[in-house]
Amino acid sequence: MKIHHLNCGTMHPVATPGSLVCHVLLVETENGLVLVDSGFGTQDAADPKGRFGGARFLVRPSFDVSESAVEQVARLGFDPQDVRHVVLTHFDADHTGGLADFPWAQVHLTAAENFAALHPQGAIERGRYLPSQRAHGPVLVEHTPEEGESWRGFAGAKELTEISAGLVLINLPGHTRGHAAVAVDAGDHWVLHAGDSFYHHGQIDGSGHAPRTLTLMERLIAHDRKKVQANHERLAELWAAPSPDLVLVNAHDPSLLR
Repeated sequence: MKIHHLNCGTMHPVATPGSLVCHVLLVETENGLVLVDSGFGTQDAADPKGRFGGARFLVRPSFDVSESAVEQVARLGFDPQDVRHVVLTHFDADHTGGLADFPWAQVHLTAAENFAALHPQGAIERGRYLPSQRAHGPVLVEHTPEEGESWRGFAGAKELTEISAGLVLINLPGHTRGHAAVAVDAGDHWVLHAGDSFYHHGQIDGSGHAPRTLTLMERLIAHDRKKVQANHERLAELWAAPSPDLVLVNAHDPSLLR
């Protein structure tokens, strides 16, 4: 499968050199186009409070409509109607803002994440799971990757064969209750999109050099800090033993936007 790496939203937290991106994968499959996450959408700029909430003051998004997935898909020469599926790492607003631009697409996520979004507990979850994310009535498809087999050392994974062979949803909770990673087979290598399981390469490359703003934000909004740390440790193992058939990216580190 051919993969296009898109920045679907730029954010400017204080004391964060290079700002942040919203790294979205556009995947060409024999069954149509698939997005991994959706970044910000065309509706976010018109209602930043309702669609992003108070977090906008922390990450300071640009809300540039030209960065939206739907516009970038069209600029690449594709028909946006051919985006038939969106696979989410989780339901935070900077990953779901573009869903409303593809209301016909099936949206795939873990059952645990969907349950958390429908039944938020505590101030953090109530602030991250906003009604606006579902206002357009998305077609949600739940999956339980934790019940599947392991994938490269991760305990549970499910291949989404109903979309396409070579598309794997990996159980990776911690940042949110039902957070996941997504692996895509690009032919001669795999791309592992780790979502928000880490924010900056310095958290897993052994250097320890990551902007303090990001590490504080990660701890502040994490659903389970111990699981976040465990995810860092597993991803650090992958980073330390690089393989030519695996490319590791995440949602927000601009240096990992290929």
